[in-house]
Amino acid sequence: MATRIRLQRHGRKGRPIFTIVVADSRVKRDGKYIERLGQYNPNTNPATIELDFDRALDWVVKGAQPSDTAAAILRYQGVMMKKHLLDGVRKGAFDEAEAEKRFDAWMEEKANKINAKKEGLSKAEEEARAKALEAERAVNEARKAAEAEAAAGETEASAEEATEEAPAEEASEEKES
Repeated sequence: MATRIRLQRHGRKGRPIFTIVVADSRVKRDGKYIERLGQYNPNTNPATIELDFDRALDWVVKGAQPSDTAAAILRYQGVMMKKHLLDGVRKGAFDEAEAEKRFDAWMEEKANKINAKKEGLSKAEEEARAKALEAERAVNEARKAAEAEAAAGETEASAEEATEEAPAEEASEEKES
């Protein structure tokens, strides 16, 4: 039986969430599976991946072939790196302690990259909020200035009307007498 590590699609239209499973290669995409390894949510930034690392490594070592997308996820999580290092240990290139040391260094570097991306995204989001707030303040100040000018214009217009009406009233009073 040829086993594959692949994704099953769930979620609503336009907002997929994928389950990472081990299944017989002959079974339909969303059909029966052997074991559930985790979940992949591409809707978040960065994408959220929950993976049972040890079980995924066990299946890869046993010979389960990952699909292209599943292989990318496994590489991102370090399963393929760990398999590579274990193959080196099996061949005698280095011992398990060295393999574990290399894997820990790789995972630490990977975690730093992920944290840098998250910090960059949050910083960009804060800057966008600050710009939007500043633009809103400018619009509010412009609106208040326009209202003040309109109010000042109305008082000047009413003062001019009062001065124009006063001589007209005097002239009409003189004609009546």
